Order: sequence, then C-alpha cells, then structure tokens
Amino acid sequence: MIIKNICCIGAGYVGGPTMSVIALKCPHINVTVVDANPDKIKEWNGPVNNLPIYEPGLSDVVKEARGRNLFFSDDIAGNIEKAEMIFMAVNTPTKTEGEGAGMKADLRNIEACAKDIAKYSKKDKIVVEKSTLPVRTAEKIKEILYEKSTDNHFEILSNPEFLAEGTAIQDLFKSDRVLIGGDDSESGQNAVKALVDIYANWIPKEKILTTNVWSSELAKLASNAMLAQRISSINSLSGLCEKTGANIDELSKAIGMDHRIGPKFLKASAGFGGSCFQKDILNLVYLCKFYGLEQEAEYWHQVVRINDNQKKRFAKKVIDYFNGDLSGIRVAILGWAFKANTNDSRESASIKVSEILYKSGASITIYDPMVQKRSISNDIKNLWDTKVKLNDKRINIVEKISETKKCDTFVILTEWEEFKLIDIEESKIIFDGRNINHNKNKISIGK
Repeated sequence: MIIKNICCIGAGYVGGPTMSVIALKCPHINVTVVDANPDKIKEWNGPVNNLPIYEPGLSDVVKEARGRNLFFSDDIAGNIEKAEMIFMAVNTPTKTEGEGAGMKADLRNIEACAKDIAKYSKKDKIVVEKSTLPVRTAEKIKEILYEKSTDNHFEILSNPEFLAEGTAIQDLFKSDRVLIGGDDSESGQNAVKALVDIYANWIPKEKILTTNVWSSELAKLASNAMLAQRISSINSLSGLCEKTGANIDELSKAIGMDHRIGPKFLKASAGFGGSCFQKDILNLVYLCKFYGLEQEAEYWHQVVRINDNQKKRFAKKVIDYFNGDLSGIRVAILGWAFKANTNDSRESASIKVSEILYKSGASITIYDPMVQKRSISNDIKNLWDTKVKLNDKRINIVEKISETKKCDTFVILTEWEEFKLIDIEESKIIFDGRNINHNKNKISIGK
C-alpha cells in the first residue's frame, strides 16, 4: 500500500511532536493531526511560540512543516476517511473504577478511536497503535473494527513511542530504536513494510526493529518499568545513605561506572513523575496478577510504593527541620513540571510534596517557568486530597521567580537551569529534591 495521507487521532504529547517530525522528514506525505478538543487544535494552529505543548525544537519543526504537509484539524470523520494509515495516540490513563481499578489501563479512548475508524472508513486501512497499551490490545481493536465495519480490511500495527519529555524532538530525530509489531501474514508484513518505509526516510534501517504485535505492545510497558525500577532503586538507597553517613551522589557515581549498569537514571530525587512510569508499572502489575503471577506483581508494585514513599520522605525532611510545625513559614516551591524542559506536570513530585507542606501549616509560593498558572491551579484542585479554595492566602502561584525571594525556605523540585543561577540571602534554607538534601546558608540555589 502506498501511503499518501496519514491521520493521527490525538494531539497530545505523543501525537503532536511525532506527527510533526514525520511530516518534516516525509514532505511527500500529508499528515493531519485530529482531536475532539477544538481549543487544542486552535492552539496548534496558532503562534508557534505558544503551542499547547512545550518541547525544545518543536516550534521550529511545526513552523517549517505546518501548512505544507502538516495540518491540525477537528474534522475527525473526513480525515479518517481520506487516510491510508491512522495512528492512535490518545490518552490511556489508569482505571479509577471497575475491574482492575488503580492498576489496569483505561482503554475507553482507544475503543472510541476504533469505533470512529470503523464508522468513517470507506477503504482498507493500516491502524497503528501509538498509545501505550497492555499486551494483546490489538485483539480488542480488531474485534471492534470488524464488528462495526465488514466491508474494509484492517491491519493493526504496534509502534510504541520511546520519547522522553524535554528531549522528544531529538529522540524522534535520532531514535535508539523504532519498534514495529505486525502480524506474520502477507498483508500484515506488507503493512509493516509500509510503516518501515516511512521511518526509513531518516532512521537507519538497522535501528528499525520488527516483531510480532504482542512483543511490541509489551516492550513499552517493560522498558518504562525497567527505567522506573532504577529510579526507585537508587531512591531506596538514598535513605540508607542518610542513616549511615554515605553520600548518595558518590554512591551513584560508583555504581554508574560499572559498564553493566551505566550512569543513567541513577540520580536520587523526590521521586519520578510523568504520564508513563507509574501507570505503565501499575498496568504491568495488573497483567501479572491477571495471569496469576502474584510474586512478580508484588515485585513491580513495590517500585511504585518506593516512589510514593520518597515524596513523603522528602517532605518530612523539610517538616522535621522546623520541628514538625511549618506555621508561619513561607515555602517557595521551585518547579511544578515533573522534569525540566516540559510543561507536563502529570504525577509530578511537586504536587504531593507541596500538599504535605501545606497541611503542615506552610504558606506555599509556587513558580515554574513553563507550567501555566491555570494548570497548577487545576492540579491543586483535582489532585490534592486536601480540599482548598484557590483564593486561599496560603497558596500563591507566581509568574516570576523574583516573586519568591521573600520566602524563608526554597524547595527545588524541577531541574530548570534558572534555579541554579539566582542568588538568595545567606540566611535562607534550600531543600533540593533533586538529590534529597538540604543546605543551610547557601547563596546560589542548586549549588
């Protein structure tokens, strides 16, 4: 099948950047990103310096490709009908109710996509799973497609993303690997080849790995679980370092110099965040339980528990420093995004740490250079267990870092470069969640 038109359903952190790079590298293919949220589409079509997603390099890619062969639209039906290949890049959060609540992936968005594809398709389609999905989801997608549409042939491919927010564009330009899973049938392998040919426009063939669908689906969950496990492992050792007098940074360096382990993901912090690690591990826990692997499920569940405990342990360090009472203490939360170079705050350690400090009596001033004020307000409103009014005088969300300088204590939770450059008074206290310590009478934040 010759691919002339691609439609991607979902204009979020995966769909937007991925399709922008495909359009840039494949000018002979029209790429349209669709979304049911017209406001999001309006932002994608607006000024490139105010896209709904902040990702270094993304604005340059969109500026070059948009209007040429990259388009953003809320016409889902028309673009599904026109495309030969359709990517599914919608959110798959953890279920909050019903069977598997708290662990299992919620596939309602994926199922809705499949129903739309079946409804609006008037010719054969290649359907590509781009969202992170539990193994064997392709069976469910195919079932929905053929239940709703018997006149067309559908091939389901798995093509998981391995992007790190903050470096997503470079990850897309120079991928460690591109994974494509498809059926062993002739039509299945033809579909695989069609997607391989797209990536081969800029990715070396030796970095494009083809597998069966199930291996590809499981690979994304397993990769994120292994990465998160490293973070929780080093974080579990940070507590032991504090008890024994060992230095966690020195320990991390020593461990990382072992070529069998390597240095990446061995930096102690207040805990990992983002949309992937926790929900993917919980999904893996659910799958292990589903197949009767209780010990394996408990092993991976502990990774999440250690991560949750790390956030509480770090907050407790701040509280203990002030003898258990933060009443009257003005605390600056520096960083709301779960990591630098993104405006994504999903599962950010800042959310839980700031809530614990607030409950202990602190007045909270929050600053992040990229996360918008309304996003921070929504996180507090929707994710804090403690219900607060957003006009509470003990919660202040500011747009300039200079507005935090009157605070008594600074808690750094995101590695933005500007936090390393500002000066504060020598009498102020710094708690650095990026390496689980506090420094008294330091002049420059982060040093």
